[in-house]
Amino acid sequence: MIEIKKVESKRELKRFMQFRYDLYRDDPNDVPYFWLDEEGTLRPDKNASFEDCEAVYYKAFRGERVVGRIAGIINHKANRYWNAEVVRFGWFDFVDDYEVSHKLLEEVRQWGKSKGMVQMVGPMGFSDTDREGMLVSGFDTLGTMYAYHNYAYYPKHIESFGGFEKDNDYVQFLVKVPTVVPDRFAKVAAMVKERYHLQVRHLTRKQLIREGYGREVFRLLNATYKNLYGFAELSERKVDQLVEQYIKIADINLVCTVYDEKAGKMVGFAVTFPSISEALRKTHDGKLLPFGWWHLVKAIYWKHADTVDMLLIGVLPEYRSKGANALIFNELVQQYQRYGFKWAQSMPMMETNNHILSNWDYFEATENKRLRCYRRPI
Repeated sequence: MIEIKKVESKRELKRFMQFRYDLYRDDPNDVPYFWLDEEGTLRPDKNASFEDCEAVYYKAFRGERVVGRIAGIINHKANRYWNAEVVRFGWFDFVDDYEVSHKLLEEVRQWGKSKGMVQMVGPMGFSDTDREGMLVSGFDTLGTMYAYHNYAYYPKHIESFGGFEKDNDYVQFLVKVPTVVPDRFAKVAAMVKERYHLQVRHLTRKQLIREGYGREVFRLLNATYKNLYGFAELSERKVDQLVEQYIKIADINLVCTVYDEKAGKMVGFAVTFPSISEALRKTHDGKLLPFGWWHLVKAIYWKHADTVDMLLIGVLPEYRSKGANALIFNELVQQYQRYGFKWAQSMPMMETNNHILSNWDYFEATENKRLRCYRRPI
């Protein structure tokens, strides 16, 4: 018999978090998420997203054993922006038992209904910087800490619940780093520098952290991502948290910005990281102590994997037609060559985002993962 219990304490939240690490312990393609990042996201006293969100967490039990979990989230800012009444579900993990998954989904459905919501969407997080979408293909590829990885039985459970339909697909590409910058990017980069006074800048860590340029990157993200699926504007406090989470530990050679020198403003950015997937697999449940920190330091700064993760790339809409994207890719390829990376793993991109997807036509690139968000009326 399956019993659903609401998470009511920090101790219960830790058990909620621990369930996924236990469930995926023997999966050769799973990458454990950072424990501290997960805790920082799920706790209202730590995550600035709770300025605009409310959430509830449930665990499924069979006897004393945890067999599933789910989060229900209402992002009020996103609902106002999209004129919607949506409850999100996320952190949805479960054993291969339809009673477990269905009861968890039903619990969130009922909670959303009690809050006046009329639609249910997921998997989604609190904001656009959280993981979104359920893996529907690419189960045999190595995961990353930035995107969902799940067992192949998960989509079957969603689809069998009834009423859920595809709402949005994200695709990811594995890109071979070329030995020479593609001619198209090199030529366009040279042209836009001269015609539009656009320049690539690599900022120092001091500039990014102390002088506020890191915050400017995420403010620019608000402007460049505003029309994307499920968007909700990042608050100033959330921007500060993201600078702390990503910019402080980034290899600054793999972070670049595009400036309009004439207008004196940042118009594009790219934040990329050496893959830390293998390093995270050497930690115990994504924890930095006692020795997990050492594997991560080596992966980021010294002994890189052969893959780089292209975490965030954005260009203001009015600069996309001017070729600012070409400037970014021209610069990134040269940096990747210098570091000796063989592969670049893109992060999830909407399958309808042709402006970004068309860039891969100039590389040896293969779609290696697809993630799906589902929607149903409550």
